[in-house]
This record gives sequence, structure tokens and C-alpha cells, in this order.
Amino acid sequence: MENQVHGSDTRREDRVGKRPILTYPMILLLITSLGSLGSFFLLMPVVPMFTATAESGGLGSAGLCTGALMLGTVLTEFAVPGLLRRYGYRTVMAAGLVLLGAPALVLTVSSGLTWVLGVCLLRGAGLGIIVVAGAALVAELVPADRRGEGLGLYGVVSAVPGIACLPSGLWLADNVGYGPVFVTGAAMALLALLAVPGLPARSAQTEQQGRVLAALRTNGVAGPAVSFATVTVAAGILLTFLPLAVPDGSGEVAAFALLVQSGATALARWGAGRYGDRHGCARLLVPALLAAAAGTFTLIWVDSPVAVVAGMCLFGAGFGAAQNVTLSLMFERARRSDFGSVSALWNLAYDGGMGVGAVGFGLVAGAVGYSAGFLLTAVLLFAGLLPARLGRRTAPVAAC
Repeated sequence: MENQVHGSDTRREDRVGKRPILTYPMILLLITSLGSLGSFFLLMPVVPMFTATAESGGLGSAGLCTGALMLGTVLTEFAVPGLLRRYGYRTVMAAGLVLLGAPALVLTVSSGLTWVLGVCLLRGAGLGIIVVAGAALVAELVPADRRGEGLGLYGVVSAVPGIACLPSGLWLADNVGYGPVFVTGAAMALLALLAVPGLPARSAQTEQQGRVLAALRTNGVAGPAVSFATVTVAAGILLTFLPLAVPDGSGEVAAFALLVQSGATALARWGAGRYGDRHGCARLLVPALLAAAAGTFTLIWVDSPVAVVAGMCLFGAGFGAAQNVTLSLMFERARRSDFGSVSALWNLAYDGGMGVGAVGFGLVAGAVGYSAGFLLTAVLLFAGLLPARLGRRTAPVAAC
């Protein structure tokens, strides 16, 4: 049996081709990703803190901000495959960048909860467009036998804004105020519009239906989506509440932990893609979930800087590997003409999980405390191992 497994890995590695990943359209897509996700990550921990510290704010309002952002994202993601089919990549990506950037300017003139939630909804819609269209376009632009590595590269570049902007947003808000942060976030998304004209106008293969939920009926797609959703629930909780959970005066610890998490996520996402192209994706899903669960469990000692940084590093590694593995598996098990719908489904798991996690934790943490809340989150991640184990029984259709 061991020789058979080794022989299978060798044959898979031999099939990995040398056609380039970094084509001109791919480079422009990566530039678009840097600007759009830079805007997103810069403001993601800042807006909840901005609302929570306002006169009418609190833990509930902080959770509502992330919840509204993810609600706008999820609702829009259902429509993106149809929009791509009708209008093409350029028009849809341009609309997403405008929605992600321009509404942030409203936050410079109002801190009212209604206005803030409206801005979050609009920006969430822009994010939904960018992430669905971007992942589908990567799957089209890179060779099929290097798809895992291409998605890994896209993930690394997409993680750079998180590495730079998650801690930077918090630092800038503390040192120069909220207004400049909001203006910077708007500018990052709007400047990315300059790269859009060089993207492909339309998909090489038009989707036949564009119905997102129909992708769940594709053999082997639902399991990775459900497993990934459990990880994103935890991500929504940690990214929203870690700056609030650490003791007073420990803002630098939270910023550094978020930096470590972002770096670990990027490296794990790229490494998982490269490994998956050569040896298979499915075997990495369970270890990814275990790492994310262990990291979240470590955060029950939220008063310890060492535990916070170590926990976020472990969670980041599991989160990054899970991102690449689940998306690669879902593309692997779907027809090329369904890539837009599969991308939308994966992003629904991503953003819906983050929104549910943030809102739910905001309601629970006030009653049980942060440590107990992180413990419950870790239990949920361990529960996500069941669909991951079942999903390994599904035979792959093609190489990752």
C-alpha cells in the first residue's frame, strides 16, 4: 500500500506542468486584489472599534458592523455568477471596487450606527463582487495542473493586505484618528480601478446557469464548503473581537498577533497549494482544521500575550491551509463552466461564516466572557472535522 501511495504521488508530481502562472492579466488581477483587500482589511477591525467606542456603541454594535459587512457580501455573492455572465469581468469588478471604496468616506462625517451599518452593507456588496469574480478568474487564467499553486499565489498576494493593513489600521486609528484611516481605505479600492481595463472582458466559457446553490449538488462540493464555514466562523470572531478581548493597554499585543496570523495564513495557503498539486489536496483538510481548533483553544488564556500570539499563529496556519484546500477541492470536483458558481459558494461559506461568528459571539461574549466564548468556538471547529472526514471519501475528478 505504501508503495502504491508513493507511486501515485510521483505520477501526480510528474504531471505538474511548467506553463507560466504570472501572465499579464494575472498580474493585473493581483494588483486589483491588493487594492480591494487592502481597503477591506484596513477598516475591518477599525470600524467595529470605532462603533464600540462611540456613545451609543458597545460589544453588540461591534458585532453588528462585521455582521452587516458580511450580510452585504453574502447577499451579493448569490448574484455575481449571473452578473459575470451578463456584463463580464471588467464591468463587474469595477462596480465592486467602487462599492468597496466610496462608501467609506461617509464614515468621516458620521458615527451614527445606522449610517455605519449602511456603509458596511455597501462595502460588503463590493467585497462580494471582488472575491467571487477574482477566484473564478484565477481558476480560468492558470493551467489546470497548476491550479492549486495558482490559487496559493493568489492567496499569498491577497494576504499581503491583511498582513500590512490589519495591524496598521489599529495603529493609525490610535495615533492619527479614524478619519485618515477611512480616507485611506477608500483610496486604496478606488485606485485599483486603474488595473481593471486590462482584465479579460468575459469568461472563456460562459456559465450555463449561474445558480449558486445548485453547485451544492455537485459531487463532493458540499463537504469542503461546510468544513470551511466552521473555520470562517472562528475567523469572524477573532478578527472582530481580539482587539477588544485583550486586557486594557495591550493593543500592541493584539496588533502583533493579527500580524502573525496574517503571515501564517499566507504561508500556509501557498504551501498547501504547492503540496496539493503534487500529492493531493484532500489529505490536508483534517490537519488544517486541527491547527485552527488548537489555536482558538489556546486563546482561552487571552490575558497571556504568549498564548494570544501562539494561538493566532496556529489558527492562521490552519485557516490558510483550509482556504486553499477547500477551494481547490471544490474546483477539482466541478465543471469549468460552473467555476463562477463554485467560487460564489466558497465565498458564501467564507463571508457568511464570518458574519454569523461575529454577530453570535457579540451576543454570547457579554454573558459568558471572552475565554469561555473562545472555548465554545474551538468546540465548533472540532465539530467541523466530521464533514472533512466524510469528504475524503469522494474520489477526485481531476488533479488539483
